[in-house]
Amino acid sequence: MRVLILGGDGFCGWPTALHLSAVGHEVAIVDNLSRRNIDNELEVTSLTPIAPMSTRLAAWEAHTGVAIPFHRFDVATQYHRLLGLLSEFHPDAVVHFAEQRSAPYSMKSSAHKRYTVANNLNATNSLLAAIVEAGLDVHVVHLGTMGVYGYGTAGMKIPEGYLRVKVETDDGDVVEQEILYPPNPGSIYHLTKTQDQLLFAYYAKNDEIRVTDLHQGIVWGTQTPETSLDERLVNRFDYDGDYGTVLNRFLMQAAVGHPLTVHGTGGQTRAFIHIRDTVRCIQLAIESPPARGERVRILNQMTETHRVQDLAKLVSSLTGAEIAYVDNPRNEAAENELFVENRQLLDLGLEPITLAEGLLAEVSDIAQRYRDRCDLEKIPARSLWRAGTGPGVAALG
Repeated sequence: MRVLILGGDGFCGWPTALHLSAVGHEVAIVDNLSRRNIDNELEVTSLTPIAPMSTRLAAWEAHTGVAIPFHRFDVATQYHRLLGLLSEFHPDAVVHFAEQRSAPYSMKSSAHKRYTVANNLNATNSLLAAIVEAGLDVHVVHLGTMGVYGYGTAGMKIPEGYLRVKVETDDGDVVEQEILYPPNPGSIYHLTKTQDQLLFAYYAKNDEIRVTDLHQGIVWGTQTPETSLDERLVNRFDYDGDYGTVLNRFLMQAAVGHPLTVHGTGGQTRAFIHIRDTVRCIQLAIESPPARGERVRILNQMTETHRVQDLAKLVSSLTGAEIAYVDNPRNEAAENELFVENRQLLDLGLEPITLAEGLLAEVSDIAQRYRDRCDLEKIPARSLWRAGTGPGVAALG
């Protein structure tokens, strides 16, 4: 299959591009390198050294003999570049990662909120509009987030996208139908993902675009077999307060002797997935597309749930690191339960990688190897959900 990866230089996009190329798909990448520019803005870099894009691609070709074309432009603003590439490359599937992916970053200031909304929604709508204008039958696979459901549960397993409801009419009849599960976004970033859902539903209904929306949990781990081939191919390892995911942050903090920073009580339950499972799920999705005219297929892309405090205790038991409970910058309940249905992914053939000491050691090895690149000043989370509360108020700017 021909697969176009939008946002193919990022934490999930880069290993996905390599994995799909390795299993035999013809892959091309689009990226405006905005994530690298955000590193410059935040004055922090990945713990792992990220090579220039040309170096990455040359290393992949040297190892495999396969060239991956790279197109540098902004999907959200350069519509005609996107339209032209779709018409020229004629992909069977487009994997859409071209969105600002950090909830804390989206809450830093009004400027960051506006950027996140403008970038994420325009990227999604431009892609869908371009597919319609080009007259192509393309399967869109979008990396969404479990965060569209909010941070809690209604006492039931969160279904895969749709909820069956019964409504009694005025004349006493009962109408049954399935609706999108009511969203409850916890940040501006998560809000854009809930808007994406409506864009997908509309274009699937009106223009019969085939869409799979993957509501992904928090990604942990760094390397895949492909990114491990060569240091020039290494994946990102973000540890800072804006982009570092919670488990990776804990592992890095343990590696450098910093206390594990648990926000609030640590009673928040989160859904998790290993980066190797992320790329495998995307492969399963593109190789099992919905039929034209079907409603949007929504899969909960997660493999397990854990309380943050339990993760901290696990890492502490493995490494001896201390645990520090700090103010929670997020506007959320101190504790929550989370029950999630993921049967469709398992039925497609996913064999999940679960949290285990061996895999924790794999990430710890990365953290230990590159610990000298860590900037301890970038560890605290300073992006606040509400101005005037918690630590780091001056960081709002």
